[in-house]
This record gives sequence, structure tokens and C-alpha cells, in this order.
Amino acid sequence: MSRAIDIPAADGTIDAHVFTPGSAEGPLPAVVLFTDIGGLRPCYHEKAQQIADNGYAVLMPNVYYRNARGPVVPEGKSFRDPDVRPTLFEYAGHLTPEAQSRDFVALLDCIDGEAEFADGKVGVVGYCMTGAFALRMAAEHPDRIAAAAGFHSARLAGTDDPYSPVHVVGTIEGRVYLGHADKDELLPPEQIARMDEALAKAGVHFTTELYKGAAHGFTAKDAPAYDATADALHHKRLAMLLEETL
Repeated sequence: MSRAIDIPAADGTIDAHVFTPGSAEGPLPAVVLFTDIGGLRPCYHEKAQQIADNGYAVLMPNVYYRNARGPVVPEGKSFRDPDVRPTLFEYAGHLTPEAQSRDFVALLDCIDGEAEFADGKVGVVGYCMTGAFALRMAAEHPDRIAAAAGFHSARLAGTDDPYSPVHVVGTIEGRVYLGHADKDELLPPEQIARMDEALAKAGVHFTTELYKGAAHGFTAKDAPAYDATADALHHKRLAMLLEETL
């Protein structure tokens, strides 16, 4: 079950979708799902519904609402196509930490105002570039975010990146789970270690897991890197995290 929703935000109107189980009665714990760089598309609708079916109300925003409504990748094309990627990188470049912060406020306000969402703590999950979004949201709203997860996350702890979430995770109070792709050029072992060190130093309750043999993008069914076994494990780990925190 899903419905489209428009969310007022400081930078415009966020087009988003709310997913609930088909048998839902009354409000359910809230989970925010950020898509990967490819934006809104069928495989992420499926992913959001699968999470919702475990007993949650899932809010999936269009992270590119400043530039376009709905899917950004044209029908019949792939987000990996060379004539599509420049547009995605351009749009992603607008998602600065400051822009993300404004969006986080709008999303939480939406959760507080819509009937599907129960009062209380919130979970957040991100993929690829938005693994960092999930960590940042947990860091900026420690009183609201009970759980943050990132899968095949990218560039979480670059030494030359002053905007890396590694610099802000010290304020996180919720649980963190990071499921990493094996031999991921976008998140090499030294960055994984740097993030683990920052979380441990801050006393954050976190789990890091390497999905051995799984490549970057292993949860995206429309990507060549899709790995059904790793994807199933990702859903299992996420379900456990949400069950234990929400």
C-alpha cells in the first residue's frame, strides 16, 4: 500500500511516497528511506514496501525534488547509462549538508503530521550516497532517530572531505548498522576503519558488516551489481535493527 504526498520544505515541495502494510490499522513506527543516486524508481518502491510489510510506515522522498519531480532516470534508461549519469551527478551536487539538514526537518515535520506515522522514535536508512544522509540525520536529530542504517555506502570518511559524516557522528544516540560492499572503490577499507573508529570513540552502539563478494550497489535490482543473497541479508539485518529499536 502506498500513496503519493507533497511535503512543504524550505527549498520547495518534496514529492514523496508513504508505504504501509496492506493490513495496516492505525499509525505505525516511522522509517525514512533515502534512495541511492538513481533516485525514485520501481526497485526502490519495492524495497520500501518490503520494509513496510514488516510493520512500519515508510517515507521515501525524492531527494532531487529541487530539480525534478518523480523519477529522474528516463523510462527505458539506466542510472548507469553515460548519458544519464551527468544529470544525476549535477543534481546530487546540490545535496550539500546544509540542504540535507533542511530536508531532514521537513521530513520529520511530515512524520509528525501524517496519520500513518506513530509518535515516537524514527528509523532511517540510506543507500550508496545516502548512507551518509542517514548518519547525518541521526547526528542532527539524536532525540528522534533511534536507528540509522547504510548499505553499500559511499565516501563516508574521506580524509580530504570536510563535509564527511565522520566528523559529526559523535552526537548520534541511536543504533547504527553499516553493511559494506566488498572491495568497494567508493568506500575503501581505510574509510571503513576511520568511520568505525569515530563511532567507537563516540560510544555509539554500532555494527559494521562486510558483505563478502558483494559489489557496490548489491541491493539495487536494476543494477549489474545486484546480488540476491546479499540483498536478502540486507533486509534481514535491517528488519532486526528496526525491530530492536522501534
